[in-house]
Amino acid sequence: MDHLSTAPNIGDALSFVRTSHLVTMLENSLYRAKRAKLHCSKVLVPKELTTRVAQEALKLSLDEPCGLRGCIIYMNLESCNKQAALDTIVYDCSVEPTFELRLVLKQDNQGWDYLRDLLLNKSCFPQLFRSVIKLSPKFHISKRRLYFSVVGAGNEEC
Repeated sequence: MDHLSTAPNIGDALSFVRTSHLVTMLENSLYRAKRAKLHCSKVLVPKELTTRVAQEALKLSLDEPCGLRGCIIYMNLESCNKQAALDTIVYDCSVEPTFELRLVLKQDNQGWDYLRDLLLNKSCFPQLFRSVIKLSPKFHISKRRLYFSVVGAGNEEC
């Protein structure tokens, strides 16, 4: 009997841990940006948005010398075709970044404006709904390497 085939894959476990850590970092960043940059009381985040972003970042890090540890993420919010910087996330500050990701989260106004206006007219708490930002489940992420590959060069120390 082959016990290795039933054993959990260490690579999968490591990917899960890294993805979970990045999800936490993204959520903490949104929490900080809520008051500091967005000046709102709530940010409504679609289910699994931060998990999907973290999984995409992990995929983009697979061919990097330090993997996700060499990642720096610039997080922006797009609303009305304008972008605002929300935060910069460094996955592992002990590693010199080898690539950067530009993450653009999008504000979702479809249907929300109507619902918010309806609630504002009938609500005892109009201020609460004025200061809510709803994110779209859609996002854009792009990658830029911060180094040039040299054939035969030694490995980056990570």
